[in-house]
Amino acid sequence: MKAFIVDRYGSADRVRSGEVPDPEMRDDDVLIEVHAAGVNPLDSKIRDGEFKLILPYRLPLILGNELAGVVIRVGPLVRRFKPGDEVYARPDKSRIGTFAEFIAVSEEHLAIKPESLTMEEAASIPLVGLTAWQALIEKAKLKKGQKVLIHAGSGGVGTFAIQLAKHLGATVATTTSTANIDLVKRLGADIVIDYKKESFEQVLRDCDVVLNSLDAETLTKSLRVLKPGGSLISISGPPDPEFARELESSRILELVMRLLSFRIRRQAKRHQVNYSFLFMRASGDQLRQIGSLIETGAIRPVLDRVFPFESTKEAMAYVEKGRAKGKVVVKVREGR
Repeated sequence: MKAFIVDRYGSADRVRSGEVPDPEMRDDDVLIEVHAAGVNPLDSKIRDGEFKLILPYRLPLILGNELAGVVIRVGPLVRRFKPGDEVYARPDKSRIGTFAEFIAVSEEHLAIKPESLTMEEAASIPLVGLTAWQALIEKAKLKKGQKVLIHAGSGGVGTFAIQLAKHLGATVATTTSTANIDLVKRLGADIVIDYKKESFEQVLRDCDVVLNSLDAETLTKSLRVLKPGGSLISISGPPDPEFARELESSRILELVMRLLSFRIRRQAKRHQVNYSFLFMRASGDQLRQIGSLIETGAIRPVLDRVFPFESTKEAMAYVEKGRAKGKVVVKVREGR
């Protein structure tokens, strides 16, 4: 099958298109013909080796972290899916590889594709949807009437998180550029801060939750807008000791993460708020719940561009520029 592969960690020129063997299936796996795959900053970070300490992939590695497609075959232990089902998924972090014609995904990480979405729209959902869900619902336990700041509101995670937070009944503040103000307002943002004209830490006060996807400076400034007892959740690091325990890492790696996050955890304690790092995990059950929200119209996908499969490297380069409004997707084959 055709796939986009990295043989050695490094820059974009290390990614190549090539022929690889078809996926091997486990008894609880579903073999999927990939129709579309979402492209994320995570793909470039994995390509560059930024996660090689915590995610020791065996090279060569097929890139890609989310997909929509059609079930081709199921393992003998699979009960919820059958050939012909249209599905979407974020594979387990140890079994990525959606920039390919086929992929085997564990049944527990898979969900039926929302009927109202095209393959391209569905492929844009799993990674950002699960990230927003696990940040706002699992970690923050966001409630009606609370105030949340979502950084980078026009990005992939931001466009989804704004809609989810509004569905939960929260007051939503977000940061974005002048060009994207109308977009984030349409998605439901109540307070929009143009970062080119205003400093969010001088405008906002008494937030219950901040979802950060930006740099260390933004992370530190975010402490100032939280009320005592609030939650600062970062998907861009630094990783904390709890994340090390979730990975069942060695004591040495846990110590490294403790040191990496020491400063922000100490600052959070001084501000009487909680800091946590989130590396989203695969979950078919949560994707089913997200699919229900999509079918009711509570959340809609935001697509910036769809690239052909042969232009996957160009799609990754486009995402790396950080200017996409919503998600970028590659179309692997014609959908139904």
